[in-house]
Amino acid sequence: MNDTETLGMIHEDALPGHESRLEPKPEWEPFYPGAGRLAGRVALITGADSGIGRAVAALFAREGADIGISYLCEHDDAEETKAIVEKEGRRAVLLPGDLGSKDICGAVVRKTVDALGGLDILVNNAGEQHPDQDIADITEEQLKRTFQTNIFSMFFLTQAARPHLKDGSAIINCTSITMYQGSKELLDYSSTKGAITAFTRSLSENLVGEGIRVNGVAPGPIWTPLNPCGGASPEKLKDFGKSTPMGRPGQPNEVAPSFLFLACDDSRYMSGQVLHPNGGTIVGS
Repeated sequence: MNDTETLGMIHEDALPGHESRLEPKPEWEPFYPGAGRLAGRVALITGADSGIGRAVAALFAREGADIGISYLCEHDDAEETKAIVEKEGRRAVLLPGDLGSKDICGAVVRKTVDALGGLDILVNNAGEQHPDQDIADITEEQLKRTFQTNIFSMFFLTQAARPHLKDGSAIINCTSITMYQGSKELLDYSSTKGAITAFTRSLSENLVGEGIRVNGVAPGPIWTPLNPCGGASPEKLKDFGKSTPMGRPGQPNEVAPSFLFLACDDSRYMSGQVLHPNGGTIVGS
């Protein structure tokens, strides 16, 4: 199989969408020079072709990590992320495939280890959403699909990654502000985010004795392909993020530093926690 051949079943809708077609373009570039905080480490990042995942890959590479770029089928975006990582002087491997399948998750981990020599950091970032006004409009297929992508994949990837993780390794899961506030149009998506937060806290309890830290990041409204390609109306997009105290949506490179902090030794006394880059909205922990 070559780098751009996709494993597993593919969505029939527009998700997760192409960053290359999005205007204005999300901002992914790191703000600062690297300090070697991830030197010599290997990170597997899901949904790394665009949005938050691309920004995390760029920042991790700048800090010295080699990157496994897991994505669905947006090969043009993934190639751009690979070029970004390599421009930072790090190695990258493209890992297309549908993470709703346990077999695909196992293959993604295996290819990362084979290509990059190990695995130290797992970033479970991939997700999808489907807005619906009425709970009756959520089909059984959609409900299963959302849970497969958003939470089942985290179980499958962690199971596959566990034999490779060791003392000092880190797992960072992407949850959402919708877990804390709810979202009347994102019932299934918000439900998965609640599951992710519970998974993060429970997995932390399970692994902390082995020296493996597990934390989460709960972004607010961030400008990525997920929103316009996830069914948001033009009217909703016009006001996207304006309800935050800061009055604007966030950019992926404003979220990526939270992932870096939780991946490196700066946070070595933290596990089972969730960070909230959300534009100033106060939520319960």
